[in-house]
Amino acid sequence: MAEPLFDRLCLIGAGLIGGSIARRAKERGDLAREVVISARTGKTLDRVRELGFADRVEESAAKAVEGADCVILCVPVGAYAAVMAEIAPHLKPGAILSDVGSTKGSVIRDLEPLLPAGVHLVPAHPMAGTEFSGPDSGFATLFENRYVILTPAPGTDAEATAKVREMWARCGSMIECMDATTHDKVVAIVSHLPHLIAFTICGTADDLSEETRESVLKFAASGFRDFTRIAGSDVAMWRDVFLNNRAAVLEMLARFTEDAQAFGRAIRWGEEDFIVDRIQRGRKIRKELIEHKQA
Repeated sequence: MAEPLFDRLCLIGAGLIGGSIARRAKERGDLAREVVISARTGKTLDRVRELGFADRVEESAAKAVEGADCVILCVPVGAYAAVMAEIAPHLKPGAILSDVGSTKGSVIRDLEPLLPAGVHLVPAHPMAGTEFSGPDSGFATLFENRYVILTPAPGTDAEATAKVREMWARCGSMIECMDATTHDKVVAIVSHLPHLIAFTICGTADDLSEETRESVLKFAASGFRDFTRIAGSDVAMWRDVFLNNRAAVLEMLARFTEDAQAFGRAIRWGEEDFIVDRIQRGRKIRKELIEHKQA
């Protein structure tokens, strides 16, 4: 077994992503010699102790990060600024600060101004997840064969970036690097917009008359069920995603709205060729996802 990458790995947050990193670390033994976890509520901390996937649990985030070689923020991105204000004075020189947030421009905006000298910021986004949340939701294989996108700013310490890359490789992930702006546009179309559509469709169904609504729930076909799966995602996380990736989400929503209206016009006027083209393009994308083992 390879030597552990870090002496002490600190995770702020113990939900699906944080809990899965911790479980992977405990299972493999090559991520860190010690895993420290801090979370917002006493109930979560008690559950982490019961589940046993941390070596140490700290109520105070400031105390949790003391002496840590690597600190990973695993909380909703809207909480980053407040968490950073609390932990910044306690980060040791040479430490790596990373995260798992679904937006990256806002992460750099909220963390860089408070970053102590000698601490290296390497933002990351694991493109993995389920609709479940909380300390019971994580599992050690969550990141296997899933992409993790790193968005280090120009001039970031190369060794720190390499260590974060290696950590995710040991979690079973495939790693890509890109700038934060490109990242936010990419995830707006592949993740944020689909969730927005799912939340909206479920809201539309919920607003139907009671008789129709009951029939929708009773006879829901697989398409509607697929939407309800991602619509069951964590409220705080997705509220913060939409508010912190506002420009990219609105840009992709505008494009989608135009395309949806064009599809609607084709249906209205019986434009069979247009309809067939859109269905075929959808099948093509699905086939390519399967070929890339991302289905």
